[in-house]
Amino acid sequence: MGTAGVTPGSAAPAAAGGGADAGVIDAGSTLFKNNCVQCHSVGTDVVVGPGLQDVHKRRSEAWLMKWIKNSSALIQSGDKDAVAVFNEYSKQQMPSFAFSDDELKALIAYMASESAKPQTAAAPSGGPDTAPGQNVGTDAIGAGIGNTIDLLLVVLVVVLLVLVITLIIIASVLKNYLKGKGDLTGAEQELLERRTNFANIYKSKAVRIIVGLIFVVVLVDISIDKVMGIGIQQGYAPRQPIAFSHKLHAGDHQINCNYCHTSVYKSASANIPSANICMNCHSQIKKESPEIQKIYRAIENNKPIEWVRVHNLPDLAYFNHSQHTKVGGVECQTCHGPIETMEVVAQYSPLTMGWCIDCHRNTPLNTEGNAYYDNLVKLHEKQSKGAFIVASNGGTECSKCHY
Repeated sequence: MGTAGVTPGSAAPAAAGGGADAGVIDAGSTLFKNNCVQCHSVGTDVVVGPGLQDVHKRRSEAWLMKWIKNSSALIQSGDKDAVAVFNEYSKQQMPSFAFSDDELKALIAYMASESAKPQTAAAPSGGPDTAPGQNVGTDAIGAGIGNTIDLLLVVLVVVLLVLVITLIIIASVLKNYLKGKGDLTGAEQELLERRTNFANIYKSKAVRIIVGLIFVVVLVDISIDKVMGIGIQQGYAPRQPIAFSHKLHAGDHQINCNYCHTSVYKSASANIPSANICMNCHSQIKKESPEIQKIYRAIENNKPIEWVRVHNLPDLAYFNHSQHTKVGGVECQTCHGPIETMEVVAQYSPLTMGWCIDCHRNTPLNTEGNAYYDNLVKLHEKQSKGAFIVASNGGTECSKCHY
């Protein structure tokens, strides 16, 4: 927020943080992580703006509240400290925040409570070296099903081989034992000496029927797998035109998903971030990076960055992000997997109709404090002893997703 590392002015420092209760600090923590962590640390590290350690000791609460709410207005008013901060950090304009006074005080209290805690540096992260659009995969994401089937087939073959070898050994041992006995008749001795005619076994009708049935079953199984797999791209992880690491941004730097995907909580679709969102940070940091230079070139040429879509539902299915994330409270990881650990984003879930229906059949609805559900819950409790789940509210009806 552009307030650290500046010589204190005449204003008294803010007396915040020390006496704040845990609830206020938690509220400030949420505000900071959702709005500030993209550009600031609560330590001494400079990200885009300065580190905010002990900022409450260097600035008065009133000054901090004005700066956070509208830094541009404070600069234009001629405040010497605001102008100094603005000039020191390359005249990078900080966004304005429509926070209430209570929210601002909670934010300052959180920064004060965190100031004494040790800070850790984020580890650097590199990008893949493949062509845009190429599926580079992730750590066994999506390939798990195929690998499991392959493993089962290998185990089955090994078991069959062991069984056949065991039978051969047993037959050989038994044959040698019988040969050593002296009380065998001529017919029995001839039977032991007889060699197995595999040609006759293969030509037998029973064996041919069994082999034919096995072939048909395998062919049908492969055909069903191929047909049922049409449109399923679990594990698809294309190489993007810019090597963006979710592990670095969402994991190491803990940037909230909503900062880049701004419509994920308020729209049916989760938008792809525009270049100006990237430039909020990268106009100041890693400007010389070859990957960041691609953003500069896109802006200079007035051409969009051609990101490769990873998750894509068929047109016949309707899905609303805000209904799930805002109303339903579904976490991003529920569908997208551990996105904060992915160097390259992959489709984690199958996104099939059966997968969605299973979720609707097992996910309870949070109806607390929502009068819309009162009568529905009462009717449900009369007819069923189970929890009020998404399916109880029509979540498995065809028209919910297909209309």
